[in-house]
Amino acid sequence: MANSQPTTLESGGKGSGQAIFPLWWGIAACLAIMGVILLLAPYSIHINFVEDKGSSWYFWQLPDPTFWTHFTAWAGYAFHQVTIWGIIYAAQRQNLKYTKGLHPINAIALGTNLFFVALHILQTKIWYDGLAPDVPLASSMGSVILMLVMIMIMEHQRRGLLLGQPVPIPFIKDVGRVLREYHGYYFAWAIIYTFWFHPIETTLGHLVGTLYVLLLLLQGSLFYTRNHLNRWWTLALETIVVIHAVLVALMTADQGIEQAAKFLFAFAAIFIITQMHGVSFKLWQRYTFLLLWIAGVLWFYHDRWELAIRILKAPMMEYTLVLLLTALIWLVFLFPQRLLRRYQKITEENEDIG
Repeated sequence: MANSQPTTLESGGKGSGQAIFPLWWGIAACLAIMGVILLLAPYSIHINFVEDKGSSWYFWQLPDPTFWTHFTAWAGYAFHQVTIWGIIYAAQRQNLKYTKGLHPINAIALGTNLFFVALHILQTKIWYDGLAPDVPLASSMGSVILMLVMIMIMEHQRRGLLLGQPVPIPFIKDVGRVLREYHGYYFAWAIIYTFWFHPIETTLGHLVGTLYVLLLLLQGSLFYTRNHLNRWWTLALETIVVIHAVLVALMTADQGIEQAAKFLFAFAAIFIITQMHGVSFKLWQRYTFLLLWIAGVLWFYHDRWELAIRILKAPMMEYTLVLLLTALIWLVFLFPQRLLRRYQKITEENEDIG
């Protein structure tokens, strides 16, 4: 998460002074934490929640919050956020090489995240509320969506955007370089903010969402390691979000099946158009994914074609955001640098003439 550009690699293991860190160890630890969460349940059996007020209302919050419910959530979040930002900054200053093992600062990041995960579980058990009562519901969802958009820009040079082909935007490569260097700070915010936004709960949607965030925290702690660059692992992290979206739709929407299908086919379309081209799927496998998607759409929407258009909403939004964010980053960060370099060049030329 601190930096995804593998400028220099070393093997780790024998002769490097570092033991190899198998990725499955981290995944197993995340699953173990989920087991602890289940063992400590229930978290809200004593709470009489306010009646659901619609799509913009977050149901899982106390009807009568207190100073301490607000304070403990915000204090825990703030300390977690600032600490991880500090760790990312320290890692970037160390000029680390990519390795199969863990750098000391990776162990610090893992330990820090583990501590704050435990703290949030305890905070939920005692005070319950997360950040949700004080901020819009859309802020949590939007932070993750924007993170996925940034990943598409960062990966554009390697896997393209449309069926493995790059889009003809002359400055998208430079924007991707900027994001690869600094994305860790935004990703850390999106993940930690989302983690503290929700209380710890044991509904299926909450459990999958919490597991997803734990896996993202794991990935964010493995900066400057080979695991951080594992393409199958990063693809899994991109696509697990569809499982969460489908489950939440099934649980919360009045038309749960239709909402779940919309999310499933929409995110599957993004996978087929862009994401699957970043790993070594064979051509027949890619065609199989496409045919399964077409067959699924035909089967589900054969008697309700007017609803099929909804599938396009999420992909169109995400690809539009890719273009808009690329343009915004170039305009705010890269264009002024270009103007400054141009001004300095003109100044130097004038001085030489003088």
